[in-house]
Amino acid sequence: MIDLDETDRALVRALAEDATASAGALGRALGLSQPACWRRIKRLREAGVFRGAQVELDVQALGFGVTVFLGVKLAAKGRAGVEDFERAVQAIPEVQTVEHVLGAYDYRLRVVARDISDFERVLRRRVMTLPGVGNLDANVLLSEERRPGPLG
Repeated sequence: MIDLDETDRALVRALAEDATASAGALGRALGLSQPACWRRIKRLREAGVFRGAQVELDVQALGFGVTVFLGVKLAAKGRAGVEDFERAVQAIPEVQTVEHVLGAYDYRLRVVARDISDFERVLRRRVMTLPGVGNLDANVLLSEERRPGPLG
């Protein structure tokens, strides 16, 4: 774990809001020179604070109007069953995230679809045919609000 000072925390917050910001612009906003800001970003990246840069997609703009969270309980809990499930679920393009969780279900999936009938097709033809799937529980997303992370 890396020790972060207030400037590091402000830098992390700024990059969490806009990962495309230049070191020069970030430095000006934080009262640092561009080289000093770049060195801090490099140190944070090397320490593993940043896992990479991502493009955040607007799924509705891409035609996906429904998001469903699926709780998946595996029928068998053996290592082979878990690995088979994880490998197979990664091949479903509508599944945006796969989270291995502790609780009533073994996995939580975030699934996008064009509409409810499209979701039903994904559920029946793809998710329910995954190896090891036992029980499923679906929750349809009504709205979503982004909240700042622990450093926000």
